[in-house]
Amino acid sequence: MSKGKLLALCIIWLAVAAGLAAAYKLIILPKQQGSAVSQSGSSSHYKNTVDFALDSFSGYAVLRSDDFRQRLSNKKVKLNLIDDAADYGQRLDRLASGKTDMAVFTIDALIKVCADLGYVPGTIVAIIDETRGADAMVAYKKAVPNLDALNREDMQFVLTTDSPSETLARVVMSHFNLDNLRPQPFVAKSSAEEVYRAYRKADPTTPQTFILWEPYVSKVLQNPNTHIVADSSSFRGYIVDVIVANRDFLIKNKETVEQVIGEYFRSAHHHRQDMVELVMSDAKQTGESLSQAQAESLVNGIWWKNTQENFAHFGVQPGNLQLLEDMIGNITSVLQKTGAIASDPTQGRPNDLYFDSVLRGLQASNFHPEINEESIRDDSIALRKLSDKEWESLSPVGTLDVSKLVFARGTDRLTSTSQVTLDELAEQLQSFPQAYVLVQGNAGRRGNLAANKELARRRAEAAEGYLINAGVDPNRIRAVGGEPSGSTSVSFVLGQLPY
Repeated sequence: MSKGKLLALCIIWLAVAAGLAAAYKLIILPKQQGSAVSQSGSSSHYKNTVDFALDSFSGYAVLRSDDFRQRLSNKKVKLNLIDDAADYGQRLDRLASGKTDMAVFTIDALIKVCADLGYVPGTIVAIIDETRGADAMVAYKKAVPNLDALNREDMQFVLTTDSPSETLARVVMSHFNLDNLRPQPFVAKSSAEEVYRAYRKADPTTPQTFILWEPYVSKVLQNPNTHIVADSSSFRGYIVDVIVANRDFLIKNKETVEQVIGEYFRSAHHHRQDMVELVMSDAKQTGESLSQAQAESLVNGIWWKNTQENFAHFGVQPGNLQLLEDMIGNITSVLQKTGAIASDPTQGRPNDLYFDSVLRGLQASNFHPEINEESIRDDSIALRKLSDKEWESLSPVGTLDVSKLVFARGTDRLTSTSQVTLDELAEQLQSFPQAYVLVQGNAGRRGNLAANKELARRRAEAAEGYLINAGVDPNRIRAVGGEPSGSTSVSFVLGQLPY
């Protein structure tokens, strides 16, 4: 054999040896090591992992609590929390792609991002809370004494877009007569802290309102020249936080989703007496310190929903609470009316946005967070009967945006069109349970002024009577005649007793 052939053969054998060595190192050895580890290690405690997206809102403190995590661990479920800084678009994209299994949304944010996406990849499986005062529209008293004062072209709403602040603004824009307001009067800020800094720099005479959440609301109100123009306690069913599950994950892992929801309810029940302390501790973990007073104000402004209340909202059992289906429908209507969305992502089927089977499963198993049963807290507000003097002293909140009532010519007889309008108004008034209603008859200037005033009064009384028959509490409504103004319409003004 020639030296050249011998050299070539040696090179081939060296290459084969190198290949065998590499195969041993990359394939055989790891398998041997893995086998050794498996024989000397332990299997994972967890059977399932849930990737769960949220942000630093204090209403989610229970989700971040050690108690909730430990309860899930006892069920062999590992909770992986992902804080996306309230980027709802990213949150839905990750949910749609399956990178996130579950997430929290406000209902309005879920509807908006689903409208942008073009379909609904997630479904609501539980309600966490509803804000009742934690979000507020605040302003200088002289610049904005009430909601009617917002009705000017140069008015500015300084707020965090794509947040409950924007929702509150849109609810006000939708329900009140603000026809002079620009379609988009928003001055966008990236956070409540930025809105608060804008307030600090503001001129008290500038037509501006600042829409924030706690603890910033309390910080603004430390200035005696400011006040709340409207807050989330004035409305029902608009700023609501929910737990949403990826539809595919839910179908394949329904038992795991039931465990997450069940243990959340147990943990929320466990913390019901120490929520202030939990919120303060949670705020420190998320990088914001709250005083005792600020934490108390925040907790008082949030209604955490228990298991029985979820059953009632989802229609799983009877209750006096607003149905989730109606919440979704009302919020969708507000978003469409104010131009936030071009179309309804549920195509008129709000029930497609939630899934009640998880809660039905809990109810069928006679689920209770602890030995003691929970109850549905009374959400009704009974307004007391006012004296004539108190009616005269009501502070106006704002004039509702109601279609013009039509009467038979020269009479107080409501047409069928007006009856439909008043039926809609009766339903609308359920969203403002704390306000009294002044039905103001307006008179024309032509002809006999006394007769015009009398007709205006009778028309107001006709509207009042119809609303009472439609279910409006007679204690909260009163018809009054007005001085001749040139208009023959009937207006509806919400009012409240002076503080």
